[in-house]
Amino acid sequence: ADFNYGADEYDAEGNEEPKALPEGSETMPYIDESPTMSPQLSARGQESGDGVSPTPTDGLGTGGERDAGKGLEMRKLVLSGFLASEEIYINQLEALLLPMKPLKATATTSQPVLTLQQIETIFYKIQDIYEIHKEFYDSLCPKVQQWDSNVTMGHLFQKLASQLGVYKAFVDNYKIALETAEKCSQSNYQFQKISEELKVKGPKDSKESHTSVTMEALLYKPIDRVTRSTLVLHDLLKHTPADHPDYPLLQDALRISQNFLSSINEDIDPRRTAVTTPKGETRQLVKDGFLVELSEGSRKLRHVFLFTDVLLCAKLKKTAVGKHQQYDCKWYVPLADLVFPSPEESEHCPQVHVIPDHELEDMKMKISAIKSEVQKEKANKGQSRAIERLKKKMFENEFWLLLNSPAIPFRIHNRNGKVRRAGWGRAQGSALPARSLPHLPLLQSYLFLLSSDYERSEWREAIQRLQKKDLQAFVLSSVELQVLTGSCFKLRTVHNIPVTSNKDDDESPGLYGFLHVIVHSAKGFKQSANLYCTLEVDSFGYFVSKAKTRVFRDTTEPQWNEEFEIELEGSQSLRILCYEKCYDKTKINKDNNEIVDKIMGKGQIQLDPQAVQTKNWHMDVIEMNGIKVEFSMKFTSRDMSLKRTPSKKQTGVFGVKISVVTKRERSKVPYIVRQCVEEVEKRGIEEVGIYRISGVATDIQALKAVFDANNKDILVMLSDMDINAIAGTLKLYFRELPEPLLTDRLYPAFMEGIALSDPAAKENCMMHLLRSLPDPNLITFLFLLEHLKRVAEKEPINKMSLHNLATVFGPTLLRPSEGESKAHLTLASDIWSHDVMAQVQVLLYYLQHPPISFSELKRNTLYFSTDV
Repeated sequence: ADFNYGADEYDAEGNEEPKALPEGSETMPYIDESPTMSPQLSARGQESGDGVSPTPTDGLGTGGERDAGKGLEMRKLVLSGFLASEEIYINQLEALLLPMKPLKATATTSQPVLTLQQIETIFYKIQDIYEIHKEFYDSLCPKVQQWDSNVTMGHLFQKLASQLGVYKAFVDNYKIALETAEKCSQSNYQFQKISEELKVKGPKDSKESHTSVTMEALLYKPIDRVTRSTLVLHDLLKHTPADHPDYPLLQDALRISQNFLSSINEDIDPRRTAVTTPKGETRQLVKDGFLVELSEGSRKLRHVFLFTDVLLCAKLKKTAVGKHQQYDCKWYVPLADLVFPSPEESEHCPQVHVIPDHELEDMKMKISAIKSEVQKEKANKGQSRAIERLKKKMFENEFWLLLNSPAIPFRIHNRNGKVRRAGWGRAQGSALPARSLPHLPLLQSYLFLLSSDYERSEWREAIQRLQKKDLQAFVLSSVELQVLTGSCFKLRTVHNIPVTSNKDDDESPGLYGFLHVIVHSAKGFKQSANLYCTLEVDSFGYFVSKAKTRVFRDTTEPQWNEEFEIELEGSQSLRILCYEKCYDKTKINKDNNEIVDKIMGKGQIQLDPQAVQTKNWHMDVIEMNGIKVEFSMKFTSRDMSLKRTPSKKQTGVFGVKISVVTKRERSKVPYIVRQCVEEVEKRGIEEVGIYRISGVATDIQALKAVFDANNKDILVMLSDMDINAIAGTLKLYFRELPEPLLTDRLYPAFMEGIALSDPAAKENCMMHLLRSLPDPNLITFLFLLEHLKRVAEKEPINKMSLHNLATVFGPTLLRPSEGESKAHLTLASDIWSHDVMAQVQVLLYYLQHPPISFSELKRNTLYFSTDV
């Protein structure tokens, strides 16, 4: 095999241009794309044959012996390549350190180039990183040069990984270092000259003695290096036998490196994101992503690009098969002209039409049902045409969900008032007409809709960070705009619309079930404030807010210690946002979807199925803008949470048959149901998201204990308790019944009844099934039904429609028995499929039905037959 480093497979901006490889050739799994590296490595491989790109020796023996030999040779190849790039990396760090000493020497003189503070900021941790890698290189080099089957080097990689804390400090300071270097270059000609041409030594046996590189490019190298070291560890593990002494050490080093990479918000490589304007200036892509724009009254999916001096809104053009895809510019705003509206200005903006929750839930169920069909087709080796048709339908539904689910407005204005649009033809402007803001005649306004406050603050912060620089307003000529839009396809970092049908089959489907999260405390606030946290998880390609802690007043160290149970629908990430509560009524925005509380910090972690799926709590910390939030979590899969375990005890109410409880209490409806309903109707009926927002788990457990003990302080405790905890207690009571309220026995009949298409037959069947319920179950069900109808009457205020309530309670009151659910549950994602849809529909049928009276129902003995 020809092991090729592909020196010329990258263009000048570092963008991959893969060439077809000759048959039988193989690319090295690890490629350092640094412009200074690839050419020399190629040259070394061709000229000196010193092991950087050698041809594996022939005649290694047969069978296992040959495989073992090949594995050993591959390890050597991977290490040789890495060692060569490590040498270049050390030379780059040396080049960066070279001007530091003379700069420090002048800092104490009467004519300093930079102050000591500026030097410390720009060169922060570079010396430490250099020493770590020099020691690593000096230890690894002899091992690779005197290569044999007994060589061990796992401990070196493990030690390197254990020193990643230095990189964390470097990364945290990276942006400030760049900004400081840029400011110093603008204000000091001497430093500008130094930073524009730093000399990097070539490898020992290279023809080129030096390469000129900018300071900005060199400051990026450490960030680049961690990613590349992680790739090398991955490749080394692949070619290391599991019984080799290096294997556990490399595994540990890889785990540490991967955790480190996922914990830092990795900056984008400037080399890959630079575009040169016709005037020769450098413009970099800072951030891009798909956003929903409200344009001329309808929702449109746009790809938005934030460059160092301009925000550009584009859409992907439809192209013929085989043609290169391109973007069509819709509008752009120079950052010097871009302003965010104040809450007062937002009041004059048109209201956002929000899609009802039940329509979104319906669509989720449809998508899950199609997913199940795709899986069945694959399992039965179905026709690829049928699978493609299903996938197309799934994509259309997911795309609809992506367009219609976001509701949080993100508005921007162009203070110049001119509509910056594509200058070369038919691109339509997508701004809201200026007349919609009568008191702001000069502002051209644009409106995006996002599903999470997290994204909105990310975009806002990124724009505000760039606006701190000295930016000038400008107008792009049509040629300049064409060049800029043409570069978007090559520079973009987000390639696919975030829908699950875009994922490969082997990608993680995410977690289905319940995530239990305890938010403990937070530290790192500079001054006292009223603080709370919200929790978000991803669902169907976008993020949804699932829980919120109470506000901890006037503190720098809030101690919430609140537990939440969050339902996961194929989720892969958990986000925590920390807010300062705004109690100033004058600042509160009239727009229902606008959050005016200030985000103090935000962070995200991946939900690793292996780490989370244990019975024990897993403690973690999210670091955000210098704030640390401590939390714990554990995960319960959907099938585990569905198990109903009949209570051994006959005392208490949770887990005890409803007939036993009503008989003991001499009541028709259990006391716990009556009290929770009364409290919700008294002070929670207008609470937004009542029954949907998760209550604090510790409060729910406290209420459960009080009801189980029949404590005389129940009423006092109820009146003091957060209303979401009371709603959560009621749901928990029904969930923990030994069998669902509508019984295991009647479950199949309910499923058949709701599927009937003839209205008269359906009515006959559904009423007969109610009459077939035991009296305590029926009376309690009718009592709950009337309560939920009263909650839905307040839908304009509490946002809980009959459909929303049916979605919350349907699967709790009506579930298949354990035997049946095992027969049905082929996939975790099936939970959103047929059964759940039918359970929701059953409850919705009764909720939409005119009032049902117990006595009328019992008196009415209409003929009923299963043959209807």
